[in-house]
This record gives sequence, structure tokens and C-alpha cells, in this order.
Amino acid sequence: MNEILELAEKLVKQQNLTDRELYRLIEERDEETGKYLEEQAGKMRRLYYGNQIYIRGLIEFTNYCKNDCYYCGIRCSNRKAERYRLSREEILSCCKQGYELGFRTFVLQGGEDLWYDDERLCDIVRTIRNGFPDCAITLSCGERSRESYQALFDAGANRYLLRHETADEVHYRRLHPAGMSFSHRMACLRQLKEIGYQVGCGFMVGTPGQTIEHLVRELRFLQSFRPHMVGIGPFLPHRDTPFREEAGGTAELTLYMLSLIRLLLPKVLLPATTALGTAAGDGRERGILAGANVVMPNLSPVSVRKKYMLYDDKICTGEESAQCVGCLSRRIASVGCEIAVSRGDSLMQ
Repeated sequence: MNEILELAEKLVKQQNLTDRELYRLIEERDEETGKYLEEQAGKMRRLYYGNQIYIRGLIEFTNYCKNDCYYCGIRCSNRKAERYRLSREEILSCCKQGYELGFRTFVLQGGEDLWYDDERLCDIVRTIRNGFPDCAITLSCGERSRESYQALFDAGANRYLLRHETADEVHYRRLHPAGMSFSHRMACLRQLKEIGYQVGCGFMVGTPGQTIEHLVRELRFLQSFRPHMVGIGPFLPHRDTPFREEAGGTAELTLYMLSLIRLLLPKVLLPATTALGTAAGDGRERGILAGANVVMPNLSPVSVRKKYMLYDDKICTGEESAQCVGCLSRRIASVGCEIAVSRGDSLMQ
């Protein structure tokens, strides 16, 4: 019998493997094993979440960023990026439109923009909380102080997404300039959990220098940290970054890692990301089949969507929100699932 398939079956039964076994399962993966893991991950998703796919309304509210990450199109040294900030009124308009479309979670995502200090951002969060009391508010705006995280939580934010990007400190330095700290990123994640947020983290698949050992370390970190959500997607290069000539990550390996994460953390919220949909035309549908149960349609004004370009050829930059949701509903239905009109809280404890 196929030894790698046997390892996959052992993973399904035990919900864990040794480091060496995980390494082999990734390195020696084949089509038969990938299909088996996809089927089992799909079963696990249905066991805990049924066929409901949760939608999060993504509002990309600023593309200013003080950081200079080597992989990112909105890095501060990219002089070709056309910068913008959304006003409180524009953000609230996005929420109002999203609520009417059935969204009950709003994700405010942006670069690390110092203009949005605690006073401004807390005011925005508080206004959304008052206007949409039955909705979850998720923030994704990078590293801030513990006091800032606490103030935003007190203002009404429920969730925070902070991708760690890699669980290996040496690899982290390969992806980021000297001014950024792996230990600080990890400290931020711990602080968010301690405050009481539902916390999401995540990493890119196929970044320059990434090895299978790194991928095993990612899985181990997720097992120990136990986030409420894990966002992964393939690394996709941007033409105006130092990594412009690097090969992108593949949809195939990303889907394989999605299935592994679902089987190792059965109750986690797992998005089928825009990056996955960019890497493969049917990437988000395949992501759902591989165990994902969250999608994040874009509620940002159409006028700014092409400006929030983290990587080249990003999808859904020209559609109205209603168009985007309608298209996504049909795509989700094509794989036997349906959009859930709910906050979609994580079952992770």
C-alpha cells in the first residue's frame, strides 16, 4: 500500500503525527494522498460547521504602511503605490451596504498606518459597534501596543487578525527588514489572546527560502497557539518589491496545507483566501472542498480596490459588492455549500 497514504490515514485517526511523519506527508505527497486528505478535511468541516460558509465583509481602509516587508506591494518604500485612507463615513457606508447584503462580520484591514491612532480607530470601532450591535468587528491593522489593543477591544472590537507569516525566526528575517522583530510579532499575538480577542494568525505558502521544515514548524506553532482562525495563501510576487523575480507559491501545496490544518485543528475557522483565488481560478471553491469554511468578499469602495494591491493580479478589484457576493454565492453553491447569514464564531476554545 502507498506509505504516504498510510500516514494520511494515521493523521485522520490520531489527529497528529511526529515531525518526521509530517515532513514525509508534505515532501512525498501525491495525487492519491491529496485527494484523500481533501475528502477527510471536508468531512471534518461538515462535522463541526455543516455546509455553511461564513462571509466576512472586508474593508481595506488604508494602504499606507510604515513597514517595508520585502513581499508586500504596499510597503512604505514602494513609491508607485497610490495611497489612500477611508474616512469614518466611508467605512460606515461600507458597513451599511454590507449589512444589507447579509454580512454580520466586518473586517477592517489596512497597513500599519500611524494616522489611525487610538483615538481615531477607537472612534470608528465604537461607531460601528453602536450602529451594528449584532455584528462582529474584526481588526487587521498590524502590530500595536498592548494598551492600544485593549482600548480597541473596550471600544467594541471582537476579533483581531495578525498573520505571523512564518513561525521560524531566521526565515522571518529573510522576509522582513531589520527594524521588524519576530519576537514582537509573537508577543502581539499572545497579548491579543490574553485581552480576550478571537485571534487569527497565518502564513504564506511558498515564500522565498521556505522549506518543508518551515511548513512543519507552522503546523506545530498552530497546534500550540490554538488560534481561532488561520489564514493561509500562496505567496504571490508584486512587481514593485524585492521579491518581484521570485516564483510564487502554488495553489496545490496551499490546498494540501489547508487540509492538514483542518485535520490538526478540526474546529478552527479556515478561510479560502483571495490569494488562493488569484493563484487558481477555482481556488476558493477548491479551498472549501479542502476544508475551508470562511470567505472574505470585498466591501471596499470600487475606487480604491486596485490601490490595495499586496500582490500582482489580485481578483475582485473591479466588482460592486453586490455583484461580488452574488458571484460568490453561486460559486459556493457549486460545491454543495451555502452562505451563512451569521457572525460565524469559532468553536475553538
